[in-house]
Amino acid sequence: MSFPKKGKSLPPEFMDDLTFATVISLALKRAAKDRQVTVKMVVNWTGANERTVKNWFSGKFGPSGDHLMVLARYCDEVMVAVMRMAGRKSGLMTFTLDEVERRLLTALSMLHELKAEES
Repeated sequence: MSFPKKGKSLPPEFMDDLTFATVISLALKRAAKDRQVTVKMVVNWTGANERTVKNWFSGKFGPSGDHLMVLARYCDEVMVAVMRMAGRKSGLMTFTLDEVERRLLTALSMLHELKAEES
């Protein structure tokens, strides 16, 4: 099976063929690209050794359970990857709705600030 040519995420059936370490690596790389998450940031989040974190990014090894939970707390891409690996599509919908709500509240706050400036 080859990698998909287009799109930002892997189809669920494709993820079944990937190892845990590879899926986490892809999620971390996506976070690095989309949100400028760096190795040093992940080291600070998890307290793991820098070489260990580089191995996670490369897909050579996956994080332990404790480190995985910390990554999921700070990195949405890892959280989504874990939920997909676990087959929790309903949880993904809730997770996505939470993100939409957060962004809407941020936009609403910005609109209130603009309105206040005009007054």
